[in-house]
This record gives sequence, structure tokens and C-alpha cells, in this order.
Amino acid sequence: MMRYFSYLSSKEEQAIFFLSPKPICVNDRETMEYALGAALYMPGTRLTVAKDIIDGKLNGLMTMVLCLEDAIGDSEVAKAEKLLVCQLQELAQAVERQELAAEAVPLIFIRIREASQMQRVCEALDNALPFLTGFIFPKFQPSNAQAYLETLSDLNKKLGQPLYGMPILESREMIYRENRWQNLTTVKSLLGDYRRLILNIRIGATDFSGLFGLRRNPDLTIYDIAPIRDCIADIVNIFCRPEDPYVVSGPVWEFYSSERVLKPQLRQTPFTDSLGQAGGRLRSNMVCRYIDGLIHEVLLDKANGLVGKTIIHPTHIKPVQSLCVVTHEEYSDALNILQGNSDERGVMASSYANKMNEIKPHTRWAKNILIKSRIYGVFNEHRNFTCLLDADTF
Repeated sequence: MMRYFSYLSSKEEQAIFFLSPKPICVNDRETMEYALGAALYMPGTRLTVAKDIIDGKLNGLMTMVLCLEDAIGDSEVAKAEKLLVCQLQELAQAVERQELAAEAVPLIFIRIREASQMQRVCEALDNALPFLTGFIFPKFQPSNAQAYLETLSDLNKKLGQPLYGMPILESREMIYRENRWQNLTTVKSLLGDYRRLILNIRIGATDFSGLFGLRRNPDLTIYDIAPIRDCIADIVNIFCRPEDPYVVSGPVWEFYSSERVLKPQLRQTPFTDSLGQAGGRLRSNMVCRYIDGLIHEVLLDKANGLVGKTIIHPTHIKPVQSLCVVTHEEYSDALNILQGNSDERGVMASSYANKMNEIKPHTRWAKNILIKSRIYGVFNEHRNFTCLLDADTF
């Protein structure tokens, strides 16, 4: 089974983690929906997908999306389907020859154009089918939802292995204000009968922005773009309600190099306190690659209840996944809240002596923290995300 940060040595793991990440079972949907981390998008026409995995060039990657939709040209669809199948078959052969450990293959999803592609791709994959985790449904809305969901359900019944679905909300029907609320609630209702097959609700911020002729620059986050921010708020409001919650993932960060206008957004102390002079150099390298903007946006994703993030470059893997790790303070607070959940008191001071923990309002947060602690681990006290970053990556 797969496990986060398995590339670390035992000594490194002990130095970084108070609680190490636990293995992830693909059949456990309730864990899987929190476990996708940084999902790296690649066009379905990419020729080196299998080779990059076999050669270890995507160190730490847990989730990959091969795109048959906007990432390829309209004339490339048939070619991309064949290439994609070849890449997964190459991975299967490498595992069979013991050139690659099965747990080193990331969770692979295919972003399709239409429901019929699911059946076609599954048939073509043949013995490589076990290396497919599921499908992503683009521009998901009431008019196409049933076709995607019924086809996915039929495949699960036919194939006898779990194949998950992840709808992307990114069309005008899902963001135009006059119809948004109705369409979001309709989509959630349609998903209800297929809940066991749905891992995440994903947000297509690039498509949403394109509808208004907008594109954020790397000094800003998606939350600075008002129409997109408002739509994200409504998606969270509808899909993250306690009576029927879904996991919603963070939208894509598009940048890996650019000219800077505003001041860097990373303080020096988290780096230098943890890593000394090497931490200062690491921070400088990350600032040059605009990783500070990515980190800022991930922190805002987390503050708004989003889990994981879509990425487009391998240098984004470790920053996103290091920020998924639960801090020792978060873990301590979560345990105190859940262990103190009784009729005897309603509030207590944090063991870190810097905040109040209210038992009833914070119980759901605490339960989510414990789920994430099993998947991503818990940092040792006085350790933080910088410990999992590698200066050579940036």
C-alpha cells in the first residue's frame, strides 16, 4: 500500500515526525478522499509518464491526472487515448518485471471529455486496469452529470474493482450568480445516489476565470479574484455542510517562474529557525520560483476547508504535501477537544497556552485533523513544513 513520504530514511522520519504517516488503502473511500495531496496534471499526449515514474523523477508524488480534455488539442484525442493506455501498460509491465514497486505507482486518474471514453479506455487498458484509480469529469453540471455517474457505476459493477469519480465544477452554469445556487444544489442531489464512488469535488478556477476574461498574476491568490472567491464560498457552503459533507480540493496554481512585483510572502524565521543558513537559501530559491505564492494560496485553501490541490509542475509536489502534514499543535488541540468532549465543560485552554478550544464548535475540525494525521503524519514539536522541502528541487 502507498504511504506519504516513504522516500525518507528511518532516521529522517524519526527526526521529522511525531506520528509517521500510515499506509493508504485504495478501497477505503473515507480515507482516500482526504489522501490525494498534490494532484499533478499532465497532458494525455506526454510520452514520458511511465519513464518518469520508473526513474523516480516524480519523488513523493501520490496523485497524477492524465488529461484528455483541455490539455490536448481537439485533433489529438484518439492519439492521446492510445498513448495514455501505452503509458499505463508500460507501468504494469515494469511492476510485473519487478523493476518498479507497485506502491511506487501514484494514484492515476484520467480527465475525460465525455462519458463514453471511460468504457473505451478501460477496455483498452486490459491487464493495466488495476493501475487506474478513477476518472475526472470536466465541466460537471446538471445536464451531463447523470451520464458520467451512470457510466462510472456500470463500470464498477462490471469490472469488480473500485473506480472513483471526481467532478470538476468549472462551467458558466456553476458560477453565474443567478443560477449558481440552484445548479450547485442540483448537482449535489444527483451525486447523492453515487456517493460511494465520489472522492472529491474539484474547482476549475482557470475555466471560471476565463469566462470573465480574468487571470490572476503570481503575486495574487485565487481568493483575490472576487467572482472566483465568491463561487468557492458557495461551493464550500453547499458541499461541506455537516449533514452530508464532501471533500473539496483546492484549485490549480498555474505558476512556476515569473517576474516579481510585490514583496515576497514568506517570512524568514520558519526556514532559518528550522534549517539555519540552509533554510535561508531554500527560502530564496522558493521565492525566485514563486513557490511563496503557492504556499500562501494553500494556507488560504486550508483556512476555507479545502483539502489538497491541483498542480502543474513537479516542483509543487513537496510544498503542497508538506503543508498537508498536521502540526504538533493542531494534533494536541484536536486530542484535547475530543478527549474533553463531555457535559462537564465546554471550553478549555490549549496546551500550547495560546488559544481557547471550544469543544462543540471545534469537534468536527478535530475529527478531520485526526483523519489527516493518519494520512500525512504529525510533525514533531518545533518542526514545520520546511523540514520536508529540498533545496535541490527549486
